[in-house]
Amino acid sequence: MTLLTGMFSKRVACTFALAMTLGVGVAGAAHAQEARIAAVNSDRILRESAAAKAAQVKLEAEFAKRDKDLADMAQKLKSMSDSLDKSGASMSAADRAQKQRDLSQLDTDFQRKQREFREDLNQRRNEELAAVLDRANKVIKQIAEQQHYDLIVQEAVYVSPRIDITDQVLKALAASGN
Repeated sequence: MTLLTGMFSKRVACTFALAMTLGVGVAGAAHAQEARIAAVNSDRILRESAAAKAAQVKLEAEFAKRDKDLADMAQKLKSMSDSLDKSGASMSAADRAQKQRDLSQLDTDFQRKQREFREDLNQRRNEELAAVLDRANKVIKQIAEQQHYDLIVQEAVYVSPRIDITDQVLKALAASGN
């Protein structure tokens, strides 16, 4: 029994030592200031902020003429194609071949211009959204400093409404005129 008592007392001593270590750790953590954490939904900022809406209006105005030109070009393509379909059978082979070449050339130009338009629009959209996010990040940093947050995350799988400060960031962005 002495052996069992010895093993038992060693287990109790180890358990007691572990509890003391954890107890000190818990007590130490209780005395430390709690970390302040918040979260921001970047997608909402890009959808709902006045700055993002202004950027969208700016892009629409900037690309409206090119968009209209493309729509006109598409309509011309459709008209030429319909005309060739209707009267192609009654045309001479040379005229029909010329119309097909013209249609093919216009289609190639249209596709090139459409691709360039999409690329330019995407590049400008990315520039504008980056500027909006940059302004939002400055506002978020100001809020963090003013309200003594230790951590503010922008991307998370789940965020409790209790720590979501997106509305506060949107209000601050609107107040700053951004």
